[in-house]
Parts: sequence; C-alpha cells; structure tokens
Amino acid sequence: MENLLLLAIIGAGVWFWIDSMNARERAIAAAARACSEVNVQLLDQTVVLESLKPARNRQGHLVWRRTYGFEYSVQGVERRSGRAILRGRVLEQVQLDGDEGTTIEQHH
Repeated sequence: MENLLLLAIIGAGVWFWIDSMNARERAIAAAARACSEVNVQLLDQTVVLESLKPARNRQGHLVWRRTYGFEYSVQGVERRSGRAILRGRVLEQVQLDGDEGTTIEQHH
C-alpha cells in the first residue's frame, strides 16, 4: 500500500511538472505575440512564474491560475514589466505596464 501511495505522489509530481512546462511555453508565446502586436521587444525571451493559485475555469473545474512576469523594452534601453495570466490551459490576459498605466489584452 505504501508503494502505491508513493507511486501516486511521484505520478502527480511528474504530471504537475509537465503541465507547468506546457503553461510556461504558452505564456512565452503569449508574451511574444503581445509584444509583437504593439511593436516592442520581449527581453530575455522568457517568463518567470510570479503566482500560482487554484481557480475555476468556465466549466467550473478546479485548475491552476498562473501569473507569469516578463520584461519588455520600447527602444531597447529601458525595462518595463508585463504579465501573462493563464487559467488552466487557457490564456486569460496579457498586461503591459507603461507610462500611461497598464494595457490589458483580454482573451476568451
């Protein structure tokens, strides 16, 4: 019985790791697409997990809501912050912080 529990825990860990890597790849793609659309440069071509919380998707299922931070530059000199937020496997929104405030690109 202990071996079965150990295998279940290891399996859940592997599933979470794979799910997290897939979510990170989706966040990088979303950040790159949002930066390209407003003609700015995504710096370092990567994102960093800032927040991980349980949430409900549109069907009411329990999923992870992940917020990934990234940096971008308008002219290649200054660094500005942005975020890509995923609810489960679905991109919820991309936010770009600027001088005039935060620009939010909603996705459904």
